[in-house]
Amino acid sequence: MDSKLNRRMFIGTAGAAVAASVATKVLGEDAPAPAGKGIRIVGVSCSPRKGKTTAAGLQICLDAAKQVSPSVEIELIELAGLNINGNVAAGVPLPAGQEDDFLKIMPKLADPKVAGIIVGSPVYFGSVSSLCKAFLDRLMAFRKDNFALSNKVAGALAVGGARNGGQELTVQMIHAALLCQEVIVVGDGKPTARLGATLWNKDDDISGDEFGVTTAKNLGRRVAEVALRVAK
Repeated sequence: MDSKLNRRMFIGTAGAAVAASVATKVLGEDAPAPAGKGIRIVGVSCSPRKGKTTAAGLQICLDAAKQVSPSVEIELIELAGLNINGNVAAGVPLPAGQEDDFLKIMPKLADPKVAGIIVGSPVYFGSVSSLCKAFLDRLMAFRKDNFALSNKVAGALAVGGARNGGQELTVQMIHAALLCQEVIVVGDGKPTARLGATLWNKDDDISGDEFGVTTAKNLGRRVAEVALRVAK
């Protein structure tokens, strides 16, 4: 490699190549138009534990989003067990023979029918999970694909082991990464109207956290309401 090829140029080339490859192989050369006037809200669980509290919190969001209008479809994507390697965003290739599962997620998020995305993460030491960080880093490919997530509505959810266990910090970290995608970031809406959904995982259960469950419902509703307005 030419020594004059700096890191930024390398990352840009790698990101563009990945985005172009996915667009051609999975989405086709021309992205499909949304079917009818319906929209889809997608929740992405970045917990390494499949089917646990982060996924449960996101399902609460999605169920609330679906209640906003019959035209709202919902889908929960769990990253647990998938190989999402953040190093690829820096131009580092995967080891030989290792499958890149992020390429399976890209078309789901880029689908024009997807008008809203809610990213959820457990709180690890006041921050997102390593899986969430890798996922957010890999979103760089969308920036190189003409900001393919532009104007989609986005929200964030965090589940912590205490009522004040770093949930808002985690939500802010997710917001910061999503804002770089030119998405429309929203909070959880009234009446709580805070940064996002903040849930307390007590004994591996969030159902007893009345306030947290309320923020999740409000977030799902808010994302759907704004997404429907943008889609008009």
